[in-house]
Amino acid sequence: MKVIVTGASGVLGTAVFSAFESAGHTVLGLAHSRATDKLKKVDLLNQKETESVFSEFKPDWVIHCAAERRPDVAEKDPERARELNASVPRHLAQLSKTLKYTLVYISTDYVFDGTSPPYTPSSAINPVNHYGETKRDGEIALMEVGANRNVVLRVPVLYGPAPNNADTAVNILIDVVTDQSGKKYNMDHYATRYPTNVVDIADFLVRLSSRPPSEPIPPILHYSAPEPFTKYEMCLIFAKLLGLPHEHIIPDASAPTGAAATSRPRDCQLYTRETEDLMEKYGGLGWTPFEEWWSSYFQAKQ
Repeated sequence: MKVIVTGASGVLGTAVFSAFESAGHTVLGLAHSRATDKLKKVDLLNQKETESVFSEFKPDWVIHCAAERRPDVAEKDPERARELNASVPRHLAQLSKTLKYTLVYISTDYVFDGTSPPYTPSSAINPVNHYGETKRDGEIALMEVGANRNVVLRVPVLYGPAPNNADTAVNILIDVVTDQSGKKYNMDHYATRYPTNVVDIADFLVRLSSRPPSEPIPPILHYSAPEPFTKYEMCLIFAKLLGLPHEHIIPDASAPTGAAATSRPRDCQLYTRETEDLMEKYGGLGWTPFEEWWSSYFQAKQ
């Protein structure tokens, strides 16, 4: 197959690009601010440029990983976040109708308010921050365009191989644990998260794309590891694996107020049974235990 991966310089996009390439597909990776010799520099906000690249490559599948993924940045520049997270996927969905490719739009558990988990693909969405609203609007755009076999894939907080720990909200906790300068950190022990490995998601997407066109794919899928952690609990795991003290990390289990209340839904667990059933004969859901993956990762870096 011919596959385009947008946001191919990001943590998820890098894993997806590598997985499709390793599976023997012809892959075009697109990036903007971090384009390399291997990745083509494309501004997805430039519709003419995007259409030209897509029309020339003629993809069978497009995995749309590019997004403004940081809720705090989305709040500071709401219009740009809306363009990236809602307008761009609408344009890619429109292109899919003419170019006949399958579009997978990577969405988020933050389209839910976190008050009544677990959430099924058909659960009512109710984002509580601007980031979640823009991702919701991206989902709506795909549904409104209504192109054949286009898929919304909701995922939770991500982790995995990354050039910089700051590239994910999980990896960056390593920097907190390893900071032994005496600085104190108040760490969220209120919101439950389900950290999911980008390598697992990439493998899932390769297997999903192997389904024959005659087998329908639901318009909304959920992919998530099932292990619940607060950020504080993740820090404890990192401290244990690295053999470091953690007294400088203070658990904060109080319910957030003010602006923090909108940025931290309490529990947005994604119900994945439909995805498991769909993938039963294609290797199942497939996920790696959090502590097991990090243990292997740290050992490999020693």
